[in-house]
Amino acid sequence: MGYGSVSPASKRISVTYSTTAHAKALQWLTPQQTADRTFPFLFTQGQAILTRTWIPIQDSPGIRLTYTARVKVPKELMALMSATNPQERSIDGSYTFRMDQPIPAYLIALAVGDLGFIPIGQRTGVYAEQSMVKKAAWEFADMERMLLVAEELYGPYRWERYDVIVLPPSFPFGGMENPRLTFATPTIIAGDRSLTSLIAHELAHSWSGNLVTNATWNDFWLNEGFTVYFENRICEAVYGEDRALMLQVLGRQELERTLADLSHEGHVHDTHLRLDLSGRDPDDGMTDVAYEKGFAFLKMLESKVGRPKFDAFLRSYFDEYAFQSMTTDAFLEHLDVELLAPNKVVVDVAAWVDGPGLPIDALIPNYTGFNDVDDELARWLSGISAGELRTADWNAFQWIHFLRHLPRGLTQDQMTELDNTFLLTQSGNAEILAAWFEQCIRNDHDPAYPGLDRFLTSVGRRKFLLPLYSELMNTEKGKLMARTIYQQARPNYHAVAVRSLDELLVWKDNKPTVSF
Repeated sequence: MGYGSVSPASKRISVTYSTTAHAKALQWLTPQQTADRTFPFLFTQGQAILTRTWIPIQDSPGIRLTYTARVKVPKELMALMSATNPQERSIDGSYTFRMDQPIPAYLIALAVGDLGFIPIGQRTGVYAEQSMVKKAAWEFADMERMLLVAEELYGPYRWERYDVIVLPPSFPFGGMENPRLTFATPTIIAGDRSLTSLIAHELAHSWSGNLVTNATWNDFWLNEGFTVYFENRICEAVYGEDRALMLQVLGRQELERTLADLSHEGHVHDTHLRLDLSGRDPDDGMTDVAYEKGFAFLKMLESKVGRPKFDAFLRSYFDEYAFQSMTTDAFLEHLDVELLAPNKVVVDVAAWVDGPGLPIDALIPNYTGFNDVDDELARWLSGISAGELRTADWNAFQWIHFLRHLPRGLTQDQMTELDNTFLLTQSGNAEILAAWFEQCIRNDHDPAYPGLDRFLTSVGRRKFLLPLYSELMNTEKGKLMARTIYQQARPNYHAVAVRSLDELLVWKDNKPTVSF
């Protein structure tokens, strides 16, 4: 279509375009890279600025749009999008989609594979590969309850359905909050429903992020800090206060580590809530700061005015700014007018938003439930055998806390005793595995390295990859191991993970590693 055919009276413009197999938003998987190993798989990842690599679009979170799509795939496969979705495979592989609510471009998503569907409730269900779908449906059995709790907290769910698709392991994130259809990593399938806070998190994005969206990636904390707060409230309502407090403590541990790392690396400005990503990939700002410091800010505000007033404030915020974009400055003005001034609350907002680290008024999670774990660790370090530790009733969060607090300098006999007693290398919980492998690297525990190799070559979730590869890079032996594993694993990772890991490992081979 030539420029001359567009006039002021034009109501519709057609653009014919094509993309390439190497578009960074697209992950093409061979059958061998899927759970069922029978058919290929495709998924997209748009956040932060990758939708532009497969759709010619104004790819800013501050611009919203509706869309329709027609997708043709092999008849053996099913196509799904962040839109109205089928629950059964079409006869000829043709699918039509509608997204009538305006969304930012980064939330346009597509997945194609040999998928099955199992409903959870009236408005919720799970898609996954055929061998995974029953496991996923059991794991996510609380989805409908989570949805009802979320509506009770902060108002009606405006997207009609909330479904989840479990993707192959190379998916780079825990979850992606694509409207109507959360994309989720299989690493949350633990067999005990212990990691379903991620589902609560992605569901919460249906309000904070998808409904009211950060206008720029400098304002990313407005998406994620609010969502962590909302996630924690959902988990408290569904699973109890203890579980919510455990998540708060573990989240604070992750934040403190991130703050220390950023400061050590000379990136103290990235510990601010409001970021300055000028000339940088916005992916650089997607750290625990936006999530956990943002959560801490909101938790502090809740403590100042009380939960009922804070809940009313959040609910009215989501209602007033539904399907709109929000900047940090606009939110702070709204916060002052609607919450702080009416309640005569004085807060050093600048210290939180534009200052480094955690301000002095940050609350410390009030939870003593890990004290027993600390006591057992101390008993073991004092010389009792691992078999004498009182761990029979521990949940996944207690094990994660225990493993995170193992000291450096443990002997090989000590590491072997822990593994032989508790079968840590064989754990089916990816969070426990990652925490254990990090300690194995720090303490150079050779027997765990085959398991570490398998983990790094089969899992693409950046939350696990970056800490493990970073720990390996601290020694010459580790560097050799990291680069050897990465050479094999790199073709299986998504571009989002590859970008971060290439920089970390000073990787020189930037040629395409997969041909289509």
